[in-house]
Amino acid sequence: MTELSTTTHRPDPSEVWCPPLAPLAEGGLARPRIGIAGISIESSTFSPHVSGTEAFTVRRGAELLDYYPFLDSGREMREAADWVPLMHARSLPGGAVDPELYVAFRDEIVEQIRNAGPLDALFFDIHGAMSVVGMQDAEGDLARHVRAALGEAVLVSASMDLHGNVSFELLENVDIITCYRMAPHEDAMNTKERAVFNLLTRLRAATGADFVRRRPLKAWVPVPVLLPGEKTSTRIEPAKGIYEEIPAVTELDGVLDASIWIGYAWADEPRCQAYVVVTGDDEAVIRREAERLARLFWDARADFAFVADTATLADGIAAAIAPDAPRPYFLSDTGDNPTAGGAGDVTWTLARLLESAPLAAADVRLVHASIFDAGAVASAVAAGVGGAVDIEAGARIDHNAHGPVRLRGTVYSIAEGDPTAGTQAVIQVGNVFAILTERRKPFHHISDFTVLGLDPAEFDVIVVKIGYLEPELFDAAAGWKLALTPGGVDQDLLRLGHSHLADGVYPFVEDGGTPALTAVVHRR
Repeated sequence: MTELSTTTHRPDPSEVWCPPLAPLAEGGLARPRIGIAGISIESSTFSPHVSGTEAFTVRRGAELLDYYPFLDSGREMREAADWVPLMHARSLPGGAVDPELYVAFRDEIVEQIRNAGPLDALFFDIHGAMSVVGMQDAEGDLARHVRAALGEAVLVSASMDLHGNVSFELLENVDIITCYRMAPHEDAMNTKERAVFNLLTRLRAATGADFVRRRPLKAWVPVPVLLPGEKTSTRIEPAKGIYEEIPAVTELDGVLDASIWIGYAWADEPRCQAYVVVTGDDEAVIRREAERLARLFWDARADFAFVADTATLADGIAAAIAPDAPRPYFLSDTGDNPTAGGAGDVTWTLARLLESAPLAAADVRLVHASIFDAGAVASAVAAGVGGAVDIEAGARIDHNAHGPVRLRGTVYSIAEGDPTAGTQAVIQVGNVFAILTERRKPFHHISDFTVLGLDPAEFDVIVVKIGYLEPELFDAAAGWKLALTPGGVDQDLLRLGHSHLADGVYPFVEDGGTPALTAVVHRR
């Protein structure tokens, strides 16, 4: 298998939050051997992009252990176990994974487990919305193979994105399961830490050496609702209030963890819907609380609304270029958001920006981020900064909405060496500054723009392929609208053409009756 890049952002240690571990109980494991493994990607089945080797960062051994700041040398959780970092593959969201690559990753994890020697537990770091070409429940398949390699005695704790899906096959092959509680995902590393904290809590308890009694019960409730993340942000109601219920549930006697999954809207698979799982030892309590949280979510289904005002692209442009519009004004190009699984090279929006007479006549400067096209970037580099170019860019992967866009302008800037994007170039066409990247890249940070000489504070309008704004952009935006644009992660779910969802999923079925929302309680 081709060796993959291993250079990505390491989370800041300040993201660590867990309290001290409880004292080691008599009968607990003082220093268990815990493996680390997983595959993490969010994959749109509506994008023609196929995620291959170039999309993934693979970590093994010490490099994998070093990725988690809560396992830094000297930290309590690092010293509480003998860590056995096996293999983890992580990717930006994209299209469905190449099946041969998935099998290669899965089989390597299985082989590493078999060669690792006896393990007491596994930290299973996954996303939950990995689609693989030709499969309908990739994480369930992965969990089943991992469990077969581990055997029945090993305790498994899974960490997931709240936009993942919890099929029963996944649930029955893990013991502890948790997910993010924030969207945007400001608690991503907190959640991974919590998964490990929960694992160590069970292993250090009085039943820690008992292969059966250390396994908690899991109360699982599928909720037939499937909505985009831009309608379920925890910044606003009703998601804010629903997720604020979770900490109180986790404080109840007999409860280890409580989690709510939104599910992943841009895959056409039967598992795609919302879920609630409450984990613990008191069956009555976890059943009651799982069903209560599920009912809260179901009852609020029609109240979920976009996190910002929405508009057609034309109306968004009109609002952004208005003389009295606050600056900088952000427009989310939502249909091709690469962090939701969009291809990242849909040109529909950029083409319309370049064609817009009102925009061309306005006294504004607009940045568009971005289009990935290695050939177009190479042409810009050949021309050099200040050089004239006449090139076509984009739509190499996703040309469903529009073909390649013609850029006749000047190379404004070039930046090399970005670990995600590779080489980047900015082409100025009139008052539009179009960012081109060698590889797919999300633009989430102010530095993503400033490295190209495009400080958002000095520009009037920023159009970015994103859904809800990530924290730095949210803070920078004086005005903001979600432009409802086409692409593999179209916010108008009903026009995408799902055909494999479970029966009665809202809003695909408006009046499917009231679901029972009865918890299934499972213990391996």
